Amino acid sequence: MDENAFAAVEPCTVGALPCWRLQSPHGQALVARQGAQLLSYTPRGQRPVVWLSDAAAFETGRPVRGGIPVCWPWFGQFDRNPVEVQMMLPKGVDAPSHGFARTLDWEALEAGATPEAARLVLRLDLPSGWGEWRHAAELVLEIQLDDALTLTLATRNAGLAPLAVSQALHTYFAVSDIDHVEVHGLDGVRYVDTLRDWTSHAQGGALRIEAETDRIYTGIDGALAIRDAGWRRNVHIQPFGSRSAVVWNPWIEKSRRLSQFRPDAWRGMLCIETARAWDDILHVAPGATERMGMTIRASDWG
Repeated sequence: MDENAFAAVEPCTVGALPCWRLQSPHGQALVARQGAQLLSYTPRGQRPVVWLSDAAAFETGRPVRGGIPVCWPWFGQFDRNPVEVQMMLPKGVDAPSHGFARTLDWEALEAGATPEAARLVLRLDLPSGWGEWRHAAELVLEIQLDDALTLTLATRNAGLAPLAVSQALHTYFAVSDIDHVEVHGLDGVRYVDTLRDWTSHAQGGALRIEAETDRIYTGIDGALAIRDAGWRRNVHIQPFGSRSAVVWNPWIEKSRRLSQFRPDAWRGMLCIETARAWDDILHVAPGATERMGMTIRASDWG
């Protein structure tokens, strides 16, 4: 695509995955049909904001490392989810980490552009369930690229019984070096530290990543920001329909065990995931639709 052109949405293929390239006068993004996964986002004239592993595998049925995977209908390890979510599956069923939506093909409902914005709307229909999942539902992900990037995930309960899910937009952010990064907007917010026996703590001041980190923050009521001194950049994350966020960095040892991940890749990425998790799970009444999303905007250091 010509970066000087008006906004556009164009189909393409990356590896074995059908994709779309979105462009606006302000930047460009890449989205895969599989999982409705946004793979990359780069504002015009800037470094990437959304990180994609340079060891990523673009293969059918295999999650891609990086981008913004859609975790649904549960987040993380299934048996660590609240009882209401666990009741959505029969006992003993194999439940892959982060659910199944991220490896299924979604269909395009809308792909178009105005002079200033590109828009892609993807849908996943589960009319009679998937595998052991027996709850009729419809997911719609709206991706809007203009002078910012906005993702909106809608869950419609198409069944007759209440639906309980946990979910996340599992965003991998690109950073200059994790040693030069602070996360703002979490001061005083309580979090569950999954690496310390799932105990509860309170954040004091800005968050700096100094070891392997895997935390579920709850009770968030405002925007978050990544202040990156190395790139002299702020990345603002404005969530909506969400009170929880997950912060994750694998650090040194775990990086050596991760698939599609270079041993030193932990230095250049940080996950901050807009979520409905822990005590912030999503309850959807029969026939109702609930939405969660975020707007991501980069700005110069200041």
